[in-house]
Amino acid sequence: MTDTYDPTRTAVLLVDPYNDFLSEGGKLWPQAKPVATDVGLLDNLRAVVAAGRQAHLQILFIPHRRWQKGDYEDWDHPSPSQRVHGQQRHIFALGTWGGEFHPDFRPADGDVIAQEHWAQSGFANTDLDFQLKQHGITHVIVIGMLANTCTTGRYAMELGYHVTLVRDATAAFEPEMMHAAHELNGPAYAHTITTTAELLQALEKGEH
Repeated sequence: MTDTYDPTRTAVLLVDPYNDFLSEGGKLWPQAKPVATDVGLLDNLRAVVAAGRQAHLQILFIPHRRWQKGDYEDWDHPSPSQRVHGQQRHIFALGTWGGEFHPDFRPADGDVIAQEHWAQSGFANTDLDFQLKQHGITHVIVIGMLANTCTTGRYAMELGYHVTLVRDATAAFEPEMMHAAHELNGPAYAHTITTTAELLQALEKGEH
């Protein structure tokens, strides 16, 4: 372990920390809760964000599009997820509690909120790459939801970033989805796949 998480070049990407995903009463929480509880998701998210701030890493919020009336209705090719979660269920609806950030994961002074993404990648059709480059970021630590469908980490690798996935600081709707995310897909693009405990130790030592 010789590389370092240089605080001037490393960012934590917190993906979709909405009430609909992370809070009791959220529309998607019943599906995520078994895996989230099993891996200790909320405590691990809190720990990574707190450690990132303690280490003076840049924190970026990577928010999904908050549904608004009319979204996707005149699109040629909305994805299955956009049809179900957007058009039918109105997940992350703008102006609703479900579309607000979880109370433990709200931006602080100095955090960056990227433009909302429409599908699975926090980079596609947003300013995320621009924001990272303007802040001198070369290494990204990806946490949040969902482990198996979010392609933010893969897209980051394609754009030349060093990518760290934190396996227990994310969740999915089924254990098999977590396995696919971290054991099958993740190794194809992530430079480091780690746990919260290992990451915290690395940040304290300045290495990974």
